Amino acid sequence: MPTALERTLIVMPALNEEPNVGAVVTEVLATLPGVSCIVIDDGSSDNTAREASRAGAEVAQLPFNLGVGGAMRLGFRFALEHGYRNVVQVDSDGQHDPSEVTTLVEGLEQADIVIGARFAGKGAYVVRGPRHWAMSFLSVVMSRVARTKLSDTTSGFKAMGPRAVALFASNYPAEYLGDTIEALLIAAKAGLTITQVPTEMRERAGGTPSQNPIKSTVYLARAALALLVGLIRPATPVPGDAS
Repeated sequence: MPTALERTLIVMPALNEEPNVGAVVTEVLATLPGVSCIVIDDGSSDNTAREASRAGAEVAQLPFNLGVGGAMRLGFRFALEHGYRNVVQVDSDGQHDPSEVTTLVEGLEQADIVIGARFAGKGAYVVRGPRHWAMSFLSVVMSRVARTKLSDTTSGFKAMGPRAVALFASNYPAEYLGDTIEALLIAAKAGLTITQVPTEMRERAGGTPSQNPIKSTVYLARAALALLVGLIRPATPVPGDAS
């Protein structure tokens, strides 16, 4: 019988990550025996796809940039079509530790979605200013909606089980922050169980972080909009669930 990792697909959205993606894929495949990995090249203008393929990943190239949500939707469809039970979203810049994937996947025995939480007592990752305010507010609201304590609802490090994969293959939002806030709202409204485990965030392997005070303020406004859209969106049933 296949192991949990052999039934798991690592999905990495990647935009212009040529300096990092090869090393990240290599580490994932070396750390997680039996796991499969697909890199979704989200309209990169560099050699992201070539480096990912050289490192041993499956590669799907989008003709133009769709954002993380659009890339992840393709990853969920690939998983569904190829018989994978679980999907784990991993950043292609090296900030997520592949050794923690096993803990996330183990959590799927009791939940449909397991979030790798950066603010749950492990590591020293800190966010300040408007971005911190937005994350704190979103966590309070989402904890109430999901009926469980969630401290990091914007984490991009998540494991999703069969019901979540089926739901997200056709209903994963592509707009800004839709892949975090709105996706969790869709899942909660569909009756999926959500939980979190503490994880540690690493420094980027290379490149330049995108945060600055102006972008953090814009993030606050966009986060509020994503939350509003998610709250008013009608509930979507999980394909295959009994009505």
